[in-house]
Amino acid sequence: MRPDGSIAPASLEVGQVVDGFRLDALAHRGGMATIWQVRRVDPPAPTAEAALPLLMKVPRLRGGEAPAAIVGFEVEQMIMPMLAGPHVPKYVAKGDFTRLPYIVMERIEGSSLRERFDAAPLPIDDVARLGAKVATALHELHRQRVVHLDVKPSNVMLRRGADGGEGDAVLIDFGLARHDLLPDLLEEEFELPMGTSPYMSPEQVRFVRDDSRSDLFSTGVMLYHLTTGRRPFGAPSSVHGLRRRLYREPTAPRSLRPDCPPWLQEVILHCLEVRPERRYQTAAQLAFDLQHPDQVALGERAARTGSGSAGDVVRRWFASLGNRQAIEGGAGAQSARSPIVLAAIDVAGAEPALLESARETVLRMLEAEAGTRLACLTVMRINRVGMDELVEADGTSRHLNLLIALKHWARPLLQAPGAPAGAGDAAARITFHVIEAPDPATAIVEYARRNHIDHIVIGARSSGRWRRHLGSVSARVAAEADCTVTVVRATAQAG
Repeated sequence: MRPDGSIAPASLEVGQVVDGFRLDALAHRGGMATIWQVRRVDPPAPTAEAALPLLMKVPRLRGGEAPAAIVGFEVEQMIMPMLAGPHVPKYVAKGDFTRLPYIVMERIEGSSLRERFDAAPLPIDDVARLGAKVATALHELHRQRVVHLDVKPSNVMLRRGADGGEGDAVLIDFGLARHDLLPDLLEEEFELPMGTSPYMSPEQVRFVRDDSRSDLFSTGVMLYHLTTGRRPFGAPSSVHGLRRRLYREPTAPRSLRPDCPPWLQEVILHCLEVRPERRYQTAAQLAFDLQHPDQVALGERAARTGSGSAGDVVRRWFASLGNRQAIEGGAGAQSARSPIVLAAIDVAGAEPALLESARETVLRMLEAEAGTRLACLTVMRINRVGMDELVEADGTSRHLNLLIALKHWARPLLQAPGAPAGAGDAAARITFHVIEAPDPATAIVEYARRNHIDHIVIGARSSGRWRRHLGSVSARVAAEADCTVTVVRATAQAG
């Protein structure tokens, strides 16, 4: 300890006690920080939180460090106490720069995503599964009004599941992150692009730091690498090299890996669009497509080959000369502008007036926000025990008939005069799902949770045997769902 009471980070050693935390082992020594495994000397009363394995992160302060590294540690100290949930390390404590700067946090039991990249290219199912985990973690982060801005394999941990297998993705290292409600110290003090060069978005190259879609671009880079074994833009070491991604398209994944399915190429290149408004608008939308590949609308991106013509490069170069402004409202507002709406429609049993009321409600939502995605869902009730009749009396498939009826119900949404986009664009925003379950209410609620649904629209029947004996499906969904639910009736709408 120094005469002024401060502690030199370089003097830390195993067994030392710092503010009630004993340093048990050196976990990692990096260029920016040192990571120690620690435990409380006087743990609180036994709780799940008290049993957490802990890490202490201490910045390296020998002199000569880049100022951005110091400011980045301050940013992480500000942001981590504001984060919660299974997709970020639990924050425990922090130390002041006047004595010893540090952050104590949960130690994630599991492996880094970096290890998976050593084996790339991976099987397609593994790419989709890992991508969906990362997108889900980003969705939860963006809902907390934070943009990570350094999404890369080494900053994603895979939590060990209760069964010892692969659990949730956990995002770490928030030194470059931006919170909508906190001062952006990095933007205030520096005027160079910040991030890790292979994964930086075009906005970051242009010094824009408030767009959550930047993290989706970085996720697209990871998906590309996991699929092809190559990075789409290499690893440039200069601003000039970074700017090439503003006007040069990456080689189409299927040109490098012929067994890459068209739907996955569509998803990857959708993430890697230069203009953020042409990408997925939220991480939840990306996770949805990765979990439902059969529902991905295939467009020009899916059929692309090579890396574009010379004329394409010239056009994209001129387009890259424009300046892009920061988005309004930051990460939180971007998520709100691009919700996923679930229309839970009983196409087999609801009266026509109720189906029409539900369709009008959904259409108003699509008109209100151009970034809205719509998932149309109907539940095919099956028995808990015993055999089910999977075919109709005429020999046709019940499942297929319900899917056709669901698409028929949604057809006016594509053709309505007030629709905000053309039929082709609207079709890419609407998906159709028939699921089999003995309990429709539980199935709808679980589907909504699994797919990060923001808003459920469901019809309420006025009568019926199931309503009398089991209670209203719509009432149960409204009571049990984690998101907003609008219950629609044939004569009037109640939310």
